Amino acid sequence: MNPQPRRRLPSLVAAAVATLLLAACVSKTPAPVVERATPTASAAAAVAVIPAKDLYTVKKGDTLYSIALDNGLDYRELAGWNGIDNPHRILIGQQLRVKAPAAADGGSSEVAQARPITSAQIVEKPVLAGNTEMLKREPKAGKEAYSEQALAQAQGQPPVKTVEPAPAATLPPATAASAPPAKPAEALGPDEIVWLWPAGGKVIATFSEGANKGVDIAGKSGEAILAAGDGKVVYSGSGLRGYGKLVIVKHNATYLSAYAHNRNVLVKEGQSVSKGQKIAEMGDSDADQVKLHFEIRRQGKPVDPLKYLPPR
Repeated sequence: MNPQPRRRLPSLVAAAVATLLLAACVSKTPAPVVERATPTASAAAAVAVIPAKDLYTVKKGDTLYSIALDNGLDYRELAGWNGIDNPHRILIGQQLRVKAPAAADGGSSEVAQARPITSAQIVEKPVLAGNTEMLKREPKAGKEAYSEQALAQAQGQPPVKTVEPAPAATLPPATAASAPPAKPAEALGPDEIVWLWPAGGKVIATFSEGANKGVDIAGKSGEAILAAGDGKVVYSGSGLRGYGKLVIVKHNATYLSAYAHNRNVLVKEGQSVSKGQKIAEMGDSDADQVKLHFEIRRQGKPVDPLKYLPPR
């Protein structure tokens, strides 16, 4: 047997393997390239941004209770909007949201999306085939409005004569001056309140911008302090410096009232009270004499109670 073919066998095998490897490299398809989309402007806009006017920066001497009072809020709502677990701990420089999230963000977060018109939504006007001269047209003569004369003329009868009514006699102007119409009673708005005096003593200090945020009413220790209107107690305690034992009643979304320097508080936070209900006893806590300091806040801003309380 000839040994020469055996020597060539390894060379042929190596050549065949090299050929197969070369073919595999040539036929290998490149890996697909996936382009990642960059974040769109609408996605970036979805992040809520609180307007500066809806934020309050905590200053030295502020408490959560005083900030709530100055903004006409329940301090528990304020704490909830800002994720505050301990109402006694806020930091100077801390920014707090003082508007309800729904009101501050403009209500609903739903965004209307424009949709393209599909072929099924397109309405085409039909085109009449054939001679368009056969289409019905209006007569050139104008249409006459219906009347008895027109009906008689159409029936070949003489026109009916109409009798015009005699002009009404005009009365001479009255010589006596007529009484002016009575002025209607001014209607109260949905949040307006008919206020009640919270105590019966003499007013010893009146409202003054920046100096006195309400009125001071004198009285005897233990005298009844009455709720000036229906509402809910949003604060009861002595956490506001300068107010002593304090009660704050929120009447609606616009008004709240404050009753300070009490000897004893008779209501709890969250309790509903009625107009004229006894809510505290007059005292001199954190004051130089026995008195009631009474405030009315309109949307958190102090207003003159004497412009709201009935005259006496």
